[in-house]
Amino acid sequence: MSSHKDHSHLEKIKDAVQNSEILNESEKSQTMQRIDEWILEDKAEGILYEELISLANGIKPLLAELGLIN
Repeated sequence: MSSHKDHSHLEKIKDAVQNSEILNESEKSQTMQRIDEWILEDKAEGILYEELISLANGIKPLLAELGLIN
């Protein structure tokens, strides 16, 4: 969920896919693309999360000044 999330498990899967004797080259390529997409999506979620936290921290003082939160 976070951009600093450990992706070593996905790297292990990628290695296993590359070394697979069961999958053909097309299946390997498609699988590798999916794994890369998962990594990118995870990083994007982490960036969005960090941006929202930063935004929330910027809004909190304003809300407190307006008396809307303690």
